[in-house]
Amino acid sequence: MVNLPYFDELLKLLAQDTFVEKPFGKHVHWGCWDDPERATLSTDDFIKATENLTRMLCAFAEINDGMTVLDVGCGFGGTLAYLQETYSNLKLYGLNLDIRQLYRAKNNLLQTADSPYLLVNGNACSLPFLDQSINCVLAVECIFHFSDRALFFQEVFRVLKPGGTLVFSDFVPKPWLAPLTQIKLPRPFGFHFYGHCQFDFTIEKYRNLAKETGFSEKNELDITLNTLPTYRFLRRFARDVGFYNVSAIMETTTAELVSRLGWLDYLILSYRK
Repeated sequence: MVNLPYFDELLKLLAQDTFVEKPFGKHVHWGCWDDPERATLSTDDFIKATENLTRMLCAFAEINDGMTVLDVGCGFGGTLAYLQETYSNLKLYGLNLDIRQLYRAKNNLLQTADSPYLLVNGNACSLPFLDQSINCVLAVECIFHFSDRALFFQEVFRVLKPGGTLVFSDFVPKPWLAPLTQIKLPRPFGFHFYGHCQFDFTIEKYRNLAKETGFSEKNELDITLNTLPTYRFLRRFARDVGFYNVSAIMETTTAELVSRLGWLDYLILSYRK
């Protein structure tokens, strides 16, 4: 069962207000600014920042024309659309547990002979793909929703071709903060607007998991400071559309605070088979 209240609310807003379509109709993830001090926080500025995050993950993955790419947790298809627009002769797969997101993703993609795509309703921890059939697996800001990171890594390793890469972005806590992220708060503080999230995986846990799974090369990039304008944009956007939700405010504000204090990092991570 899919329990993602923030997507429930976003889908309602998209159905009611065309103003929401522009910033959130394709990408549903944080933005990344090359120069966060110069962020204007306009809708166009935010869209450019979300596209920039996608571009950075694809650059990390060293995607080239002719590859087979799987986007796990593909959302509304923004990353797949970017791949179609940027590369040639790709074979694209998008996987998501929430079929509503796949319906919207289909509207953002073109079924072309040059870069055909297939959207699959499935579980990231049980990938419905053949062994050694994928060149690159992407997971943009979604791994914290997965039930078991170890199973996900094992499944990715299985479906990747030799030399293939796993690239993802995640909120990674400092070691001392990790246990605190598992504390369950009473109502009204524990509504879980963003659904069930696991933010207890430190960078050392990722490094150890990658090594245990069999991945070799690693690449890590901290872009926390570059993502911080996202929080100001979200506040302004919520105000402009008249959206008010206690859980959303508390969870987003907490994430911003610990990120600004340097206790929670936003990282792009890459592991090669």
